[in-house]
Amino acid sequence: MSPRPDNLPAVRGAATASADVLPEVRAVGLPRVTAGFDEVERLDRVTHLSVHGSMPSGMTESELIDLAELMVLRGKGGAGFPFHKKLTAVADSVRRSGVRPVVVVNGSEGEPACRKDAVILRRAPHLMLDGALLAAEVMGASQLVVAVTRDTNEASLRDAMAERGLGDRRGKALRARIVRMPERFVSGESSSIISAANGGTPLPPGRKVSASEAGVDGAPTLFSNTETFAQLAIGARLGAIRYGSTGVAGEPGTAMLTVSGSVPRQVVVETPTGVPMSYILQMCGAGVGQGVLVGGYHGGWIDPSVASMVTIARESLEAHKATLGAGALLPLDPGLCPLGESLKVAQWLAGETAGQCGPCKLGLPAMAALLGDVLNGGGQAALEELRKVAMGVKGRGVCKHPDGSMRFVLSSISAFTDDLAAHVLGGGCGRPVKGVLPLLGSESPSGRGGAGSTNQRLVVDWTLCKGHGLCAGILPEIVRLDRNGYPDIAGTQVPAHLAGQAQRAVRRCPALALRVEEGGRR
Repeated sequence: MSPRPDNLPAVRGAATASADVLPEVRAVGLPRVTAGFDEVERLDRVTHLSVHGSMPSGMTESELIDLAELMVLRGKGGAGFPFHKKLTAVADSVRRSGVRPVVVVNGSEGEPACRKDAVILRRAPHLMLDGALLAAEVMGASQLVVAVTRDTNEASLRDAMAERGLGDRRGKALRARIVRMPERFVSGESSSIISAANGGTPLPPGRKVSASEAGVDGAPTLFSNTETFAQLAIGARLGAIRYGSTGVAGEPGTAMLTVSGSVPRQVVVETPTGVPMSYILQMCGAGVGQGVLVGGYHGGWIDPSVASMVTIARESLEAHKATLGAGALLPLDPGLCPLGESLKVAQWLAGETAGQCGPCKLGLPAMAALLGDVLNGGGQAALEELRKVAMGVKGRGVCKHPDGSMRFVLSSISAFTDDLAAHVLGGGCGRPVKGVLPLLGSESPSGRGGAGSTNQRLVVDWTLCKGHGLCAGILPEIVRLDRNGYPDIAGTQVPAHLAGQAQRAVRRCPALALRVEEGGRR
């Protein structure tokens, strides 16, 4: 049964010491994944074994699949696919092909609203390795591949692998290697990681081939994220019955959440499933505000009344058409403009496009531009055009980034109807935009200027513009032509991958009416 609000487990906290870096980490009740965090900053191999004990040995393939099914273990990276079905699919592919499989751990968190995997990689890397190595041993894998972003994540993982004697030397029964991914949103796509592991570009190639059939080196590939393998290691030690002694019956165990937005500081929380969302927000110093973004920037907003009653459980959230996704919760203070805050995210998502297909390369900047038009008094026509463009993106992308971004934008205009009316019918809601939803560049320890965006924007000198329209042909992602043939500048920041095209559009303007301005954050 779900814990009652007046009968909740005690909160135990353990703040991280690094400035970069990692969020504060807390646990509701007895910690599992975060066990030992209140004693040390990082669990090395010896400390890890003293806290968690040794892994069981001699598990068979059928026993591993049964364990994952009885744990009701689902992927913790966003889609929530049942892990036992992944194991079964890979095992079946191995039997058909006779090729040894590969195990891939996705530790690439390109979304700043999600930091739980970084916490595990940096503070409990051996727990993830326990689960991944268990799967590799039982499945007879030839390789273990772990994909990461950031130097600090990679350094922690390399140290952990060295402690275990893991390496990439050929001839080993199991080769273990790290694949470094760029810090971008699309880096978390399974096809991006598999492409990079195969020596290709770290972008989604667009092939609709299941990893369980042909992934790394064409071999059947078991793919899941960092927390999934950490939870598998917990379940292997405890067994399915003890694992299910906490949390709700249909979704036992704990969940790792990242709480940011209108909170004093970003916090990663480990909590039993079934705990009220409002309790988690309260312990992080926030309320439900005027709404909570659930599931991160490919998720959706839920209103305060729903946020006050739902629990951290799939069934509870799905009853209100929400999903926990990668475990991000972002409450928004009532004193802020929700659509303005959402616009910043929509612009960032547009800058994170891989630039490989029309729905992503053209559709996402267009959606961000139209949302900006709506906020700037574009009226009902701009709103209808926004909905039209958003639906035109749906289901047509090479990867899931266009669909997820569309879902976020449509959720924003659906959740805040009063604010939308104020912008569409009046002069705006009158509330400020402070950028409280974290974006890479505003909080990134690497100091990158926006992870895919520049600090530039296109500007038109209307005293010179003659409506030739060449800029729209060169840079359709940012420049649209109005009904009179004049450029309708989107006003979004120039994405990094379009910086060269923006300069080309400036040079090609016959009237010298176009320029790029620095310091274009709005």
